[in-house]
Amino acid sequence: MTYQISIEGADVSFDCAPGQSILDAALHAGVELSYSCRKGSCGNCAGAVVKGEVAARPGAAASNETCLPGQVLYCVCVPKSDVTLAPTSWRKLDPAARKTFTAKVHSHDRVVPEVSVLRLRLPAGQRAKFQAGQYLQVFLEDGSTRCYSMANPPHESDGVTLHIQHVPGGQFTHTLLGLKQGDTLKIELPFGNVALAADDPRPLVCVAAGTGFAPVKSILDDMVKRRVQRKVTLIWGAREPSGLYLQAAVDKWKRQWPDFRFIPAISQARDALAPGVFQGRVDQALRAQCPDLAGHVLHCCGSPAMVAAVRQAAVEMGVLPQDFQADVFVPGPAAAPL
Repeated sequence: MTYQISIEGADVSFDCAPGQSILDAALHAGVELSYSCRKGSCGNCAGAVVKGEVAARPGAAASNETCLPGQVLYCVCVPKSDVTLAPTSWRKLDPAARKTFTAKVHSHDRVVPEVSVLRLRLPAGQRAKFQAGQYLQVFLEDGSTRCYSMANPPHESDGVTLHIQHVPGGQFTHTLLGLKQGDTLKIELPFGNVALAADDPRPLVCVAAGTGFAPVKSILDDMVKRRVQRKVTLIWGAREPSGLYLQAAVDKWKRQWPDFRFIPAISQARDALAPGVFQGRVDQALRAQCPDLAGHVLHCCGSPAMVAAVRQAAVEMGVLPQDFQADVFVPGPAAAPL
């Protein structure tokens, strides 16, 4: 049975097919709610149901620790009746914004043994429209997809740059290692609703682990392009120092922002660390180096466990739940909107 979904206080409604999540139904109807992982991990899609009944898909939980009282995760909930939502934010999608391209490999650099920086160029005369911090899908030969954040800022729109962690036995890792200049990949973008407001003057803290640095790079390079003057702290963590694979980008931000602060965090160092490097996990670095986060906005990118630990630390130190934004890197493909 098809149910009707409405947004409180707006002249907006759409159908939700049987078994379809509220989030997927909204996206299919051209209504974008806040979201990222689409798997119930990040909590970006959490919002209230003010009328009607919903239930979680089999094997999923309707809410998690990211939800405020009365909120559910729209990405894993299906309606059991007509429903009225009160999302934290929403907007109407530009129907022409999401596009599929056959992109050509411009360069493939294995910057450290476990990370590749892959630069793709779009066909001549075509441009990609996206927001800093959003991600794309790469189509594999079997029809499955893998999701990767754009590391380049939106004004570099004739191509995309991806930072890709090699996964032992991973299907796309096997393909990736054989890619060379001139090879092609089918991609679709953009996905994800980045909630960082462009005009927000409050101090920003970015916490990333490994290739979670990619969307942070896009966001900060975009801020530089727009000449945003804002106090920024970056905590970038890895197991070993080689995991901080793009120091040149950090050095550029240091030169361009007098108030920029960089805290490298190494969790499994075998040798003595350089001065200024924190020994431990990123959540531990956050607690030790940023003890008072009242009035701050925090953007976190990494695995579900890492994001959960950082979220707990951030909230305990004063970040309001609505000011914690997460980009959770979940294994395997995210379900594409219908």
